[in-house]
Amino acid sequence: MSDKKVEPVLGSKVVPTLGLLGATVNAMALIAPGAFLWITYQLQAAATLPSGASCALDIWSGIVVALVVCFLTALSYSQLAKIYPEAGFASCAYFAEKAFIDSSEEEQHGPASIARVAKLATGWAAHLFYWVYPGVMVAFMATFIGYLYTTFTTKTLTNEEMTIIGVAFAFATGYIGYRGVTGSTKTSLWINIIQLTALVIFSGLAVWYRWTNPEHATTWAFSGAWDVVKIHSFQGVFVQSTIAILILVGFESCTALAAETKEPEKVIPKAIILSLIIQGLFAYLIEYFAADYMVSEKLINTTTTAATATAAAATTTVTGLAAAAASSAPIGDMARLLGDHVLPGIGFGLLISIAVTVAIAVVGTTLSCMNTAVRVTCGMAEDRELPEFLGFMHGGFSTPHMAMWALVAVSSIIAAVGVRSVVGLTGITLASNLGTFILYGLTCIWTIVAFRKRHDFNIVKHGVIPGLGLIANLIMVGGILYLYIIGNADSVNEAHICFWIAGGWGVVSLLYVGMTTVSKTYSVKMVTCVIRPEQLNDVAAALKQEDLMMGMTVLDVRGFGRQKGETNGGSTSDREVKFLAKLKLEILVRDWDVDRAMEVIANTLRTGNIGDGKIVVYSAASAMRVRTGEKGIYAL
Repeated sequence: MSDKKVEPVLGSKVVPTLGLLGATVNAMALIAPGAFLWITYQLQAAATLPSGASCALDIWSGIVVALVVCFLTALSYSQLAKIYPEAGFASCAYFAEKAFIDSSEEEQHGPASIARVAKLATGWAAHLFYWVYPGVMVAFMATFIGYLYTTFTTKTLTNEEMTIIGVAFAFATGYIGYRGVTGSTKTSLWINIIQLTALVIFSGLAVWYRWTNPEHATTWAFSGAWDVVKIHSFQGVFVQSTIAILILVGFESCTALAAETKEPEKVIPKAIILSLIIQGLFAYLIEYFAADYMVSEKLINTTTTAATATAAAATTTVTGLAAAAASSAPIGDMARLLGDHVLPGIGFGLLISIAVTVAIAVVGTTLSCMNTAVRVTCGMAEDRELPEFLGFMHGGFSTPHMAMWALVAVSSIIAAVGVRSVVGLTGITLASNLGTFILYGLTCIWTIVAFRKRHDFNIVKHGVIPGLGLIANLIMVGGILYLYIIGNADSVNEAHICFWIAGGWGVVSLLYVGMTTVSKTYSVKMVTCVIRPEQLNDVAAALKQEDLMMGMTVLDVRGFGRQKGETNGGSTSDREVKFLAKLKLEILVRDWDVDRAMEVIANTLRTGNIGDGKIVVYSAASAMRVRTGEKGIYAL
């Protein structure tokens, strides 16, 4: 059998164009600190302990804990990316399956094997994360536009109007992703430049506001710099870290771009760590410190309840972190204070300027997640673990366009839940975060499995670090399950939304996997291929060696393909064709072995020249052994 490397037979033809910059900015766009400071500070300021007490004082330390979890996981991802640069679209799901195949040193595994179970569990968690996350961002964008509408008009958009805005945004972003990753990379680069510049300006002004105290504030949320960074309550840090993970995920997204990256074994591991350092370690810690540092009683939020038949209208005014928790955009309120008092006279202008950069950043993070989500889906569809149509690639843009439009529809539905209330938004956020922690924890396990028998095994890189990452992610899962179940009424409702989404997807996944496992175990396919006559023995020997065929029929045929029988690379007229002598093989193969059989046949036949042949797969609806009357797979 030829030892030449052959591309996956079912793989899509994708041209690698991304370098280190391209892979890094795509991951950085998903982390998007400029977007998340604006859209999640309110969630973090409103977070409470199970007792109902606020834990807003632990925002910064909660982010530090979440960063530790992410770095432990990022190091595991980078190690897997080094040894599996061919992962392509399937990314994390490929890592899981390949780790067990390599560890067992087997070329094949069954439909109920631990390798397939690992792949499907990882794929389930990845889809819970990547397919819910864009819906969260669509809801954030609709809420954000609602805030700006109120700022300009003093009127409030209805839930139905914000849902329509969310649907329009989902389709617009999906269209950008549908057009291809090259355009997405250019967009992501400019988004990162704009949002980082805006964050530096905001952070500098916020610190200056505290130092100069232009409004003569007397009650600060934090007494000083140390009060911002210190731990006030370990339980509070726990709660904050389960929320903060949302603002840090995305560093791993570039692994799904391996097929589009030059030298992925070198570029992808660097991009994973670089994106997390720049966006997570640098941007987030500075900007959140600055925001916390400037909060005082001058940050005010006033709400008025409508009059009813039994009660008069009531006005409630809160200040400081309570005002941040009550506002739909506390960073916008802070920007207005900075513009009015540090740069007098431009409060509204500064608010709008920063808001524009936030809108751009939300586009970037939504786009990056959509790109990652549809690539993981496409990879699993090509592996026949999801419906085939989800793997269809657009002929012009080389993008999984069917998966993209399906994701747009799902994101629109999820966003309709998120725009209705903070509880709904937090609930879908928790569902995405739950998928994230499960995915990250599983990836840490696969790192240990993949390296445990390798000659380059390192106890720290491939044992201690992924082990700690696994423990950290398990603690985060426990945090979601425990703190939100025993919490106050809102927390319990948020947990219910989270569990309905995660549980519903889990049930659908188990049913689909169960049905496909039965099919892959008991059904048979007919693999036909047209080959050169002299290659018959090589093909038969290769398939027999790996026990991939249950029978073969050989037919002498004549015919032509795309070149109309021309084997020298020349052209023929439309009327002139050459019928070449070939052999047609009809090979009975177990459904589960189809992909491996095609790969073995292709490896054996490929010379790189015109006329290497074709492989076509048909369903074998039924069969009978004439002598015994046995039917189905037992007849073969």
